[in-house]
Amino acid sequence: MKTEPVVPARIDFDAAGLPHAPDFGDVYHAQVGAFEQARHVFLAGNGLPGRWAGQRRFVIAETGFGLGNNFLATWAAWRDDPARCAQLVFVSVERHPPTRADLARALHGSPRPELAAELVAAWPPATPGLHTIDFDGGRVRLLLGYGDAAALLPELRLVADAIYLDGFAPGRNAAMWSAPVFQALARLSAPGTTAATWSVARAVRDGLAAVGFELERRAGIGGKREISVARYAPRFVPPAPPRDGAALPLARDAVVIGAGLAGAAVAQALAAEGLAVTVFERQAAPGAETSGNPAGIFHGTVHADDGPHARLLRAGALLATRTYAPLFDAGLVPGSTRGLLRLDAGPVEAMQALATRAGLPADWVQVLDSAAASALAGLALPSPAWFYPGAGWCSPAALAAHWIATPGVAFVGGTEVARLERAGGRWRLLDAAGGTLAETAIVVLANASDAARLAAAWMPEACTWPLQRVRGQVSAWTGPRAPLALPVAGGGYALPGPDGGVVFGASSQAGDEDPARREADHAENLAKLKRLTGLEPPPDAGAWPGRVGWRLVAEDKMPIIGALPAAVPAHRAEQPRRWPRHEGLFACTALGSRGITLAPLAGRLVAAMATGAPWPLEQDLVDAVDPARFAARALRRRG
Repeated sequence: MKTEPVVPARIDFDAAGLPHAPDFGDVYHAQVGAFEQARHVFLAGNGLPGRWAGQRRFVIAETGFGLGNNFLATWAAWRDDPARCAQLVFVSVERHPPTRADLARALHGSPRPELAAELVAAWPPATPGLHTIDFDGGRVRLLLGYGDAAALLPELRLVADAIYLDGFAPGRNAAMWSAPVFQALARLSAPGTTAATWSVARAVRDGLAAVGFELERRAGIGGKREISVARYAPRFVPPAPPRDGAALPLARDAVVIGAGLAGAAVAQALAAEGLAVTVFERQAAPGAETSGNPAGIFHGTVHADDGPHARLLRAGALLATRTYAPLFDAGLVPGSTRGLLRLDAGPVEAMQALATRAGLPADWVQVLDSAAASALAGLALPSPAWFYPGAGWCSPAALAAHWIATPGVAFVGGTEVARLERAGGRWRLLDAAGGTLAETAIVVLANASDAARLAAAWMPEACTWPLQRVRGQVSAWTGPRAPLALPVAGGGYALPGPDGGVVFGASSQAGDEDPARREADHAENLAKLKRLTGLEPPPDAGAWPGRVGWRLVAEDKMPIIGALPAAVPAHRAEQPRRWPRHEGLFACTALGSRGITLAPLAGRLVAAMATGAPWPLEQDLVDAVDPARFAARALRRRG
């Protein structure tokens, strides 16, 4: 999916404080009030709150998030309903989101000020794509997509229980009520999905009817004589694509193999979906291998074409910040989201031109000359830098241990899984002697390079993963607090040590299996540190010789996340997303050097795939991390 810069909404407020959209010649809500309109048109029009009573999850899809009043009214109704569903998922798209300042002004005086304040505080940067925001401990999840509805809706993976159609008037914003939008909504629906809108325009009613909705008119509100409500009742329901067989929405248990960052993140996400999760780890404790480094960094990246790599890292970094900040603030995990500086050769003018062309907002990334970057770092830096305000560092071992301690997760250390068997519709995990370790509905291979060994027996030969183990040695000194205020990266990294000093590195040697710490690698890391920051160990620094680990890197530098393919169709032109998948067998590995950045997103994506929840990532990005993608490329090369 080609992204476009997000252009924030232009909002005018009249004398009564009512927000107007001058670019569309329309108002954001009726004079009667936003909550009143939301309750009458969208909630009542979809049979809410009654329809979500007692359900595990209820999914609402919306076109036109606007100022968020429909979301806030729905959240308020959910909070006030003792029979509410266990989880409310609200998925909305918006091409022109308000700025945080305009949102705060528009929601001033909201009937639910406490909810409005939470939304304003969580408002994401204006970057294209999906933003995942949790409220009420994840029991209310907002998936907010910034972009054109016709382009973004087809990339969503969900099944909506209800749909809110709330763009500006069809005569003023015809693109929001077009045939491609209605077709995309039909794809996100199942028989019985309901829809509601304040519009009774002929084009709207005909468009919904054409894709399988049955419509009726009901009494309107706020000067509207009638509104439209609908129910999806297509004459023909196409079979679900083979990938959907991987999801087990009624599963109650899961096993994750591997307790590094990837496995711990998946375990936590599956437990949040209500599953009983067991984690098997060959080491005695979580995060004992490469995830056991004393500290590491997380941040996004800027690419001129905003391709899959940049978009994936941006989505991962944004969710990482939202996930980690509360943990750091509460002292549960050592770390910081105060920002990170990534050095660039410049010149500053070229960097700024790239940021401007991409429409990147300042609350996501900023271009700083060397003087401004040095002021933030607390010491002299040799070049300009990209400043990521929400990025930072954390202790991966502490993070993995925290996730493994999630209620509903059981940890079994010192145990290696030798192979998998399929019996009676469930997976059986066996040890080297053939003994059964566990039986479960869902298995996730998150054990780094060993995942390929376990997966090989269940994947077609064409799906072999081209992976490389890369040895890395990280260095540090302990003791006096260094003047370094923020992490600095760029051909290496340096960050303030959790216990004083500096953590820096790392060396990188592909195919090197030497586990010994090497003085030559430490010297290499010291040279990187001096180049980045000018720092050298003080005479009274405590010597720390370093730590060795291995990162798993795929040929295309993208992670491997998703359901394992069961077969490769003979017709090489068929899309991998349509290939058959093993029921309940997933991989989450090859996160490479970006494990801290990608772990929360990877965990949620696997959990969504396994349980049928809405995916937190666009389909084209999921294709880019699909375990089957290498087979598709091999088939194309042969053809």
